[in-house]
Amino acid sequence: MDILSEKLSELGKENFDKIMSAPIQRRVEVLSKVLCCEDEKQAIIWLAENLEIPFLEQFQFDKSYIDIYPAEFLNAYGILPISDVTGEGKFCVISCWPLEEKICRQIEMFSGHYPEICLGIPSEITGELAIHFGLSSEEERFVDVTTTQQENEGKDEDEAAVVKFVNDVIRRALKSRATDIHFEPQRNFLQVRYRIDGDLVAVRVPENLVKFQAAIISRLKIMASLNISEKRRPQDGKISFREGKDIIDIRISTLPVVHGESISLRLLRQGGGAPVSLRDLDMTGYQFKVAEKALSKPHGIVLVTGPTGSGKSTTLSAFLRHVYSPTTRLITVEDPVEYEIAGANQAQVHSEIGLTFASILRSILRQDPDVIMLGEIRDSETGDIAIRAAVTGHLVLSTLHTNDAVGSITRLKDIGIEYYMIASAVEMVCAQRLVRRLCPHCARESEKLNTPDELERLRCLFNVPAVPAGAKLMEAVGCEHCNGIGFRGRMAVFETLGMSEKIHEAIVNGASESEIRAIAIADGMTFLAQDAFARACRGLTTIEEAVQLIP
Repeated sequence: MDILSEKLSELGKENFDKIMSAPIQRRVEVLSKVLCCEDEKQAIIWLAENLEIPFLEQFQFDKSYIDIYPAEFLNAYGILPISDVTGEGKFCVISCWPLEEKICRQIEMFSGHYPEICLGIPSEITGELAIHFGLSSEEERFVDVTTTQQENEGKDEDEAAVVKFVNDVIRRALKSRATDIHFEPQRNFLQVRYRIDGDLVAVRVPENLVKFQAAIISRLKIMASLNISEKRRPQDGKISFREGKDIIDIRISTLPVVHGESISLRLLRQGGGAPVSLRDLDMTGYQFKVAEKALSKPHGIVLVTGPTGSGKSTTLSAFLRHVYSPTTRLITVEDPVEYEIAGANQAQVHSEIGLTFASILRSILRQDPDVIMLGEIRDSETGDIAIRAAVTGHLVLSTLHTNDAVGSITRLKDIGIEYYMIASAVEMVCAQRLVRRLCPHCARESEKLNTPDELERLRCLFNVPAVPAGAKLMEAVGCEHCNGIGFRGRMAVFETLGMSEKIHEAIVNGASESEIRAIAIADGMTFLAQDAFARACRGLTTIEEAVQLIP
């Protein structure tokens, strides 16, 4: 530490005092400002080079130590046990700041091994601490305020801690590829969970954070410009969150529950992850042919169906990109606008002022559109306007909530659309679901499933004519790239209903779903589960994911 003091003293006494008086995990932040660095990374590299301490930009937490070290100790000093990086079997830890000898001895007392110290980017270290041990060290310091002097300053410090905690939760969710964040107040604790690849993952939060529940909820409501005094009614809002150079749109929804207000955040990455073309959806040959044919027509309605969270908005955005050209006038009605599409005129629904899907759609028809995208057909009024727009020279793209493609015909009839109008207007129905994509770094071939008998059993289970040639069924394992889950990301599986002459005739005659389905199968349509099975045979997902889609 004498070398550290010597190097920092060269920066001037005032800067030295400023750096050393800051909390450990914020010293690099202060140092970066003193050195006029672009970011913390440059400052920590400067420190590592001057002290001849190894710098690691990437590291892996050693989970074998998760129950050995107290969370308070690791958080206080910004320390994280990591996998050996020396190749000599040494016990390694990564830190936000060079450690004093006495801290190294304390680490040795817990583990029985003297640590090999490495330096890392503080935000990365505190992020990993937040995942495995709850709050970062700065939040712990604020939460545990007890002295009279701290209490005098407690209000400002507590507010700063709450702001930083909320920001850290959102940043960690973005890094984890989460689509949703849920803040759920329970009787004695606050539960925070991310939805990653369709599954809920708990975020560890210290028990002593319970007294900040109200402040955390209020902070989220303030960020969304909601009424913080209104706790009896649900509220909806929007947050624009800056992460580096990117601005993330976040939908927020509040719901009064027994122990407070439940807050749900939907993270919308502008342009992030959205396919840029129809081919990026990875449809099969038949599915792509049907979609391309329907989207090439100057009029008609194209429907994407599925439950909430099945990727309908992403598919619609790919359809819109496919049909757009400089000579096309494209107008959308959405709630909310999830993906910004170059060249499109995108309208946002505001039902609180009477700006509904139906009212906007009427106005759009006077705007000389070529293509109209309607976020959802919710009722008979919206459905009737959409169908009439489709039969009067407009290409209309929209969504429905049905279980399969053929079920959309019945759904349109249920909301009051006559069969002859459905047959005249609808050009394609694409049902879809999301299945988890295997992690390419750790997936391995399944010895059990790739036997001739097992493949024949699966062929019968999914009711397909034959198992694809060269099928290789894989299984999930888990590694550091996928946080031990075995999956990384999701992909869509499709059930595409193309409107042939026979299907048009069947709809006009009021045929049943089973009759229409039989004609569609003869035309080449495959079910959702069969499409998922085909993708499993390509090694993209598992059989377990495909089995879940069998009706």
